Amino acid sequence: MDFRAGFELKYHFPNPTPVVSILNIHFSRVSDLAAPDHLVLEPSVEVCGYRDSFGNWCTRFLAPAGMFRMFSDFTIRDSGLPDARVDERQTPVEEIPAEAIVYLLPSRFCDSDRFQDLAWQLFGSATPGSGRVQAICDFVHRHIEFGYHHARVSRTATETYQEGRGVCRDYAHLAIAFCRALNIPARYCTGYLSDVGTPPPLPVGDFAAWFEAYLGNGWYTFDPRNNEPKIGRFLIARGRDAADVAITTTFGPNTLEVFRVWTDLIADET
Repeated sequence: MDFRAGFELKYHFPNPTPVVSILNIHFSRVSDLAAPDHLVLEPSVEVCGYRDSFGNWCTRFLAPAGMFRMFSDFTIRDSGLPDARVDERQTPVEEIPAEAIVYLLPSRFCDSDRFQDLAWQLFGSATPGSGRVQAICDFVHRHIEFGYHHARVSRTATETYQEGRGVCRDYAHLAIAFCRALNIPARYCTGYLSDVGTPPPLPVGDFAAWFEAYLGNGWYTFDPRNNEPKIGRFLIARGRDAADVAITTTFGPNTLEVFRVWTDLIADET
């Protein structure tokens, strides 16, 4: 099946302001693009691109003073299958690949060093591997009250646990912190997520956050916010936590005037 996805962001910058954005589809899904996900900037400015240390595609530019629009609208193919169910063993630390070790360590929002005792109290009896990760997701899904009015960009996993509220990034941060405290590598993911199979009324479009855990010999998707297999998940970026994959990092004051995101199933006219 095909999806039409994209976004529109409008900022007001009082002064010319350097910006780094991470808004293109992840290289692992580029082959699924039926129409390119070009980043359109209005007014047009010179851009340069680079790969960050996690392999994400970043775009760098100087936004002029005044109103500035960032836009993309593209088509992407998907299998139409829900997220795969996982049944994998927990990988012993000594067998974890070197490139995954960084996802065992505490990070800005996933302060896993503060969860050592609590994680073992809550999940030590769960079946090691995918069973333990799913137990974490079940707990986080129940523990957090979702609400956009609860959003706070500085909230850590510890604060999420204490406050019991947040948005999808907070669900992911808390689950990642628990995983790392239990010696399970976990990395933060951001991207598009469709509402296929979700009964109305549908929420306002937004980017989504989930995480991947390293089990057996590979990475597997888990989504504590929804906590059920979803259809139409399109990765943009991965990192240690949300600080690594911000959709825009602006080096100066600004006001976000418009924020729209869409991930719509294209009807099969045949």
